Amino acid sequence: PNFQAQLSPLQQQQLMQNMEQMQMKDSLTMYTRLVDRCFGSCVTSFRSKSLDKSEIACAENCASRFLKMTQRVGLRFAEHQAMQQQRATAAAGGAAVTGGN
Repeated sequence: PNFQAQLSPLQQQQLMQNMEQMQMKDSLTMYTRLVDRCFGSCVTSFRSKSLDKSEIACAENCASRFLKMTQRVGLRFAEHQAMQQQRATAAAGGAAVTGGN
């Protein structure tokens, strides 16, 4: 059964707002981690108010690698969740078949 279909319209709206807030928080956390990691690794000189070419290249490469890694982890997590859901569904189906007899 679809969990969300069992909720009232108000509860569905509240659930969606909570999910949006969680997604925003996760996005900001990811951005903060990216800035911390890449700035700390790439910016070595504070002689001028702008970055030099090597710092820019380093930061761009670092950000690209960070985002690719984050996407890869997200995909693996989704795959793992799907496998867990399939196992739970199979176990529930097996229990329903054996439980009734």
